[in-house]
Parts: sequence; C-alpha cells; structure tokens
Amino acid sequence: MATTGLPHDADTDVSRVTESLEMINPLWNVWILTTLSAQPLRYMEIKHRLPWLTDGTLHPKLRKLAEAGLVERTEVTPGHVTYGLTGRGAELIPVLNVIASWGEQHLEQPVVTNQSTGQPELVQQVPPAQNAQDTLALIRPRYATPILWTLKARGASTAKVLSAAIMPGHRISNIYPQVDRLVDDRLLHKDGGLYELTGSAHALAPVYAALSAWAAGRPLTGEHPLWAQWQTAPHAPTGPWMTTQARTRAPASAAAAGEPALPTRAPAGPATIWKPGDLFSHQAPAHPLALPQSGGPRR
Repeated sequence: MATTGLPHDADTDVSRVTESLEMINPLWNVWILTTLSAQPLRYMEIKHRLPWLTDGTLHPKLRKLAEAGLVERTEVTPGHVTYGLTGRGAELIPVLNVIASWGEQHLEQPVVTNQSTGQPELVQQVPPAQNAQDTLALIRPRYATPILWTLKARGASTAKVLSAAIMPGHRISNIYPQVDRLVDDRLLHKDGGLYELTGSAHALAPVYAALSAWAAGRPLTGEHPLWAQWQTAPHAPTGPWMTTQARTRAPASAAAAGEPALPTRAPAGPATIWKPGDLFSHQAPAHPLALPQSGGPRR
C-alpha cells in the first residue's frame, strides 16, 4: 500500500490510484480497451485492428483484462465468441480521454525543421491511445505518484522529507533515483536541495482527479480535494514540448498491406480526444511509433 505521510483519507486515495495504474498501464492495455470501446469484437477483428500484436501477446492481455474486470468474454453461439468492455471498463474510457489530453499537450512531439521557414513542424498525429499509454508510463512507477501527490500537498520539500513521508524505514539514498527520474522526465524541478512540481506536473490535476474518481467508483465530476486547482510553476512552461528529432515512420510492410501514409501535422493545437470508433481513423499509424528521448516530459 502506498504511503505519503498525509492524512489517512489521502493515503487511501493514493493507494487506490496506484493500484488502478498497475491495472491499466501494462503495455498495449490502453490500445485494447479503446479498440473495444465502440462495440464487442471477435478475436480476429481485434487482431485486425492491432496487427502488431501476436497471438502470444493478445491472448494473455485479453485474459488479464478479463480477470481485472475490465473486459468480458461472451460466447454468443458455439464457436462465436466476442470480447467487450464491462461496465467498469466502459467507465474507464472517459478517464483515458483525460490522460490522452495531458499527453497531447505536454509530452514531446515528433517534429522536423521546415527547410523553408526554419520552424519546427509536427510530422504526424500521435494516436490518442499512444498519448495515454506514454503518460501512464511516466506516473506508473512505484513511487512516482506518491511523490507527486506529496509535493502537491506540501509544496517544495527536501529529499529527507520525501523519504520520511514516502519510504519510512528506508535509507534516504533510496529516494534519489525516484526523484531524479521525475526530474529527468520534467515533472519535478530541483532548486538547491528542494524538489517541487513543474508546470507539467501541476497540469496532471485532471488526470489524478479522474483516476481518483474512477478508482473510488465516483462520477467524473472533475472535483478533487487536492488536485481540483493548480497554478503554473514559474520555472516551467506547460505548453507542448517539442524535439527536433523525427519519429521513426511505420514499417514499409504497412504500405504493402494497404495502410495509409502518415500525414504531416501542423504545430500542436488543442488536445485530440477519441470517440468510440475513432482510434483507427485514417490518421492512425499502422504501428505505435518509437519516440525520441529528448524534448519535454519523456515518453
């Protein structure tokens, strides 16, 4: 159970959120859940929409999601089996929308330099499922959310204070790899011996509010006692981060299979939210693409 040294209700809240992240975060879970968001599908229909997943990957993922209560397997007739979202799984889709929005606005984007203007241009649309998956990867590590939660509640703190609150009984040296990773990911700012949230971390407010509500079975009202409001930290912008490195394009085999080419995209505007059935629009790549490791909050 995650601890933060905060009041009992806050500790319970953090524990629910971290357990939810453990359930949702495993690779490809978001893609599978959003694929099933429109309607139940047969196994081969899912595989057609997620062609990069082998049977050895997709079968266990579906089983795990069913065990978690997010996906249900229904035998319509003998030999006709469908997979669809449970009520709990369907309630998660709006939460994934919120998470994808944060990724669209704050994660590094695939850009190239326009040779005519010298300005950076986005080379393709990042699918919402990828934005959500990459955002979850940042806040999923064991101590990431407790650290962010504690700093949100207490403000700038030393490593010693964070260690005592989050890792009681452990050596203070154990906290440094945890906070250093968050600094590298631009979710924390270090000023002297103090750690504090960056603007991008403060902007996780709707993400944590939505996760907290879903984990507790409450409506997604957007209200949360800790994350309801936030202000931009002066030392960190919250706009889209960009890198001059381009993403790797979809494999050539995708073109041979009739997959569409990836479009050029203008600099980032408002976040893109998917609706059921929108995940695999003409703008979606044939395969999630590897991202560069520079720029803003890392993927």
